[in-house]
Amino acid sequence: MTKELDWKNLGFSYIKTDYRFISHYKDGQWDKGELTRDNRLHIAEGSTALHYGQQCFEGMKAYRTADGSINLFRPYENARRMKKSCDRLLMESYPEEQFVEAVKQVVRANEKWVPPYGTGASLYIRPFMIGVGDNIGVKPADEYIFSVFAMPVGSYFKGGLKASNFIVSPYDRAAPRGTGAAKVGGNYAASLLPGKEAKERSFSDAVYLDPETHSKIEEVGAANFFGITHDDVFITPKSPSILPSITKYSLLWLAENRLNLKAEEGDVYIDDLDQFKEAGACGTAAVIAPIGGLQVEEDFHVFYSETEVGPITKRLYNELVGIQFGDIEAPEGWIEKV
Repeated sequence: MTKELDWKNLGFSYIKTDYRFISHYKDGQWDKGELTRDNRLHIAEGSTALHYGQQCFEGMKAYRTADGSINLFRPYENARRMKKSCDRLLMESYPEEQFVEAVKQVVRANEKWVPPYGTGASLYIRPFMIGVGDNIGVKPADEYIFSVFAMPVGSYFKGGLKASNFIVSPYDRAAPRGTGAAKVGGNYAASLLPGKEAKERSFSDAVYLDPETHSKIEEVGAANFFGITHDDVFITPKSPSILPSITKYSLLWLAENRLNLKAEEGDVYIDDLDQFKEAGACGTAAVIAPIGGLQVEEDFHVFYSETEVGPITKRLYNELVGIQFGDIEAPEGWIEKV
């Protein structure tokens, strides 16, 4: 099967690989977990994940390097973020060390699915947790399933590092003091309709404003927003209802420490788009998706270009991807070998 894959032209879609990891929480403790070939879950009809949305997930990648080894990019950050999501939904969090070890087991067991170096593709890894068991009342489950599966992927947005257009959505992604900062399915379910409407109008995705005032950019449907000002300041929105993107915080560090830019989290007012010469969306799946133009009601704002990628965005992309694939020296603790 892997020989038939066109590694350089992979999309972002499900591919059943050989193994996944699964562990069960019951009677107050997690079992040791195991690898399985079965990609189907058998759960109780009263599972809280089905009725009350008690579930969360993570997204991360493994990268084949030039010497044939495999890199994980900041996996402990994913483990910590999943713990925060679990805490928000009163789920029993999976221990961080065991989380990283489970991810490594899945990558090792599916090593032949890790795309070759030089193809630009990677192995996308999806850890997730769901509340299960015989429940019916609105309360936390007593049992949980933690699982990790993986598949080879290419770019999330078609064309890879290529400028595309986005549209500001009239919908809210999350409530002001809701679950926006947790990586839970409900946030994504809420984004499906706005995303569909954006794509029907030939935009790559929707951009969401803050739910309280609708005056500031918060997130893109599948990623975080960033902008680069005319005086070379790298800015990403700051808000308690934004998912704390590992890619975003990595870019903040790289912008300041590798590109010598001023980097900050702050307010990005929708009426002040003229301050930015470049803009983009960033995340594990998207990596960096340059925003060529942004439709704001009846106005269309172009940043660097509708078709060309800005030079700072390109440098950030090359620095980040170079670190992930092992071509550029990583900051201490960012790369974990499998």
